[in-house]
Amino acid sequence: MNQSTPPRHAIVIGGSLAGLLAAAVLAEHATVTVIEADPLPEGPAPRRGLPQARHTHLLWSGGARAIERILPGITDDWTKAGAIRRSLPTDLVSKSAQGWIPRCGEKQFNISCSRDLLDSVIRARVTGLKGVSTLQRSRVRALEGTASRVTGVVVDSPEEAGRLLSADLVIDASGRGSRARTWLQALGVTGIRQAEVDSGLVYATRIFEAPPGAHEMGFPIINVQSDPRVPVPGQTATIVPIENGQWQATLSGTRGGQPTGDPDAFIPFAKAVRDPIVGELLEGRRPLTDVAVTQGTANRRIYFEKAELPDGFFAVGDSVATFNPLYGQGMTVAAQGLLAVRTLLRTKGLEHPGIGRAAQRVIAPQVSTAWELATSQDILYPGATGMKPRAGTGLLNGYVNRLMTGALTDEALTAALFNVLTMSVAPTHWLHPSVVWHVARASDRGALKAPPLTAAERAVAGLDRAPGTTSRTGTGTGTGTGTAAGTAAGTAAATGADGTGSTEDPVGPADAVGQAR
Repeated sequence: MNQSTPPRHAIVIGGSLAGLLAAAVLAEHATVTVIEADPLPEGPAPRRGLPQARHTHLLWSGGARAIERILPGITDDWTKAGAIRRSLPTDLVSKSAQGWIPRCGEKQFNISCSRDLLDSVIRARVTGLKGVSTLQRSRVRALEGTASRVTGVVVDSPEEAGRLLSADLVIDASGRGSRARTWLQALGVTGIRQAEVDSGLVYATRIFEAPPGAHEMGFPIINVQSDPRVPVPGQTATIVPIENGQWQATLSGTRGGQPTGDPDAFIPFAKAVRDPIVGELLEGRRPLTDVAVTQGTANRRIYFEKAELPDGFFAVGDSVATFNPLYGQGMTVAAQGLLAVRTLLRTKGLEHPGIGRAAQRVIAPQVSTAWELATSQDILYPGATGMKPRAGTGLLNGYVNRLMTGALTDEALTAALFNVLTMSVAPTHWLHPSVVWHVARASDRGALKAPPLTAAERAVAGLDRAPGTTSRTGTGTGTGTGTAAGTAAGTAAATGADGTGSTEDPVGPADAVGQAR
C-alpha cells in the first residue's frame, strides 16, 4: 500500500483460535475487524462460544510449529503462562490399539495446557497487533454482495442493528455453528456439498488435583486408546497434566459405550477401558470441577473449495470441517491451512482477482488429509453412520496396523508414527522406502506388557500404596475426561489418506496427545 491507495479492510467472523490466526495473517495486508458474538475474556477464562474448551486439548508439534511461524515467540509465551512442552514419546505413557508405546528419546512434541490458557495467549498477541480491532457482542446477520462477489457483512451490534460493514475480504471462522452455507445461498450460491460421519462419540472431563511433586518431576501424559478393529464401542481414558498443578482427565466412548455426567461413574469407567491405569491414578485424587459432558462430535465437512464461491470470501477452521476430537486435528489443521494462506497472500497479494477462492483451495489439502484419517476409523465403530470407507482402505489399514505394531519395538517406526501422528509430515511418509523396509520386518517381540511408568512416577502417584489406603490429596471420586485430542491408534490406522498436506491439538493421544477445534 502507498499513500494514494485506500487502506484495505478484512473482516473475520469469529474470535476463535482459527479466527485469531486468520486475523494475524491478514494484518500484514489490511486493517482487520474480528466480529465475535460473545465478550472475549481477559486472560485464561472460559469463552461462551467454545464449550469444548472444558475438555483435554493437546496441540501437536505440527500445529505448534505453524502457529509459531505465524506468531513468532508464541511457544515461549505459552510456557511462561504455564503450559508444558511435552517430548513425544518421552513424556507419554500410551496404550495404542497394538500395545504400550515405548518411551524413547524425543521424536516430536506437544503443548499441554487448558484450552483457555492456550487461546488467551494467542488472543493477547493478535489483539495487540497494529490494525487489528474487535467488535464484540455482535452477530453477523448476512453477507453483503452478490453470487460473484462478497463486499461485506450485515451485523447486529449492541449499538446498532443491521449495520453494514464493507470489506475487501470476509473470512468465516465462526465454527461448528457456522451459517455460511445459508448466507451464501441467500446470495444465490448453490451446490455446496456437505458430508458427515458420526461414531456417536461422547466425551466427559473432570479436573483433579495432581499428587504433590508430580508436576515438578514432569509426570507424563497417560492415555489408553480404543481398538477400532474390535467390533465393540470404542472407549478411551486420558490424563493430561496442565497448568496450576492440575490433572485434566478425559473419558470418551462411541455409541453404546458413552460416559455420563455421573461423578460416581467416572473412575469406574476409566478402570473399565482396555487398561485400568487411568482409573487407578485418579482414585483418591481430589476433584476440582464437576464432570463436563459433550455430545455432537460428528465429523462434518463442507466442500467450499468445490463450489463456485463468490470472490472476497473463504472459510476456515470448524466452519469448513469438524473432526472427532479424539484425533486432535482441529487446531493443527486450521493453523497449517492459514500458514498456506499466508504464503498465498505474500505471493499474490490481497488485491489479486479470485484470492478468496484461491485461499479456500490452499486450505483443502490439510482438511482432506485429516478427514480421511478421522472418518476411516470412526466408520468402523458399531452404529456409526455416514459415508463408507473407500475401496482399498482395508489393505492400507492392514499396513498401518503392522507399522504400529513395529512401533512398539522399533524406534525407527516409533519416529515414523509420531511424525505423522503430530501432523508434522503427510501420511504418505509411511510409504517411504525406508519406512516400508522397517514395516516389512515389524514384530511385537519384546513389546512392553505394562504401562512404562518409572518407579519414581509410580511412587509419586501413590500406585504402590497398600490396598485400601488413600492418597494424601483427598478421597473425592473423579469422573472422566472426554478429551479433545486424537488417539495415536485412531490417527495412525486411518492413514492411507491421499492428502498432500502435513496435517486437530483437543485432540493427542487425545488433543491429549493434541481441535481443532
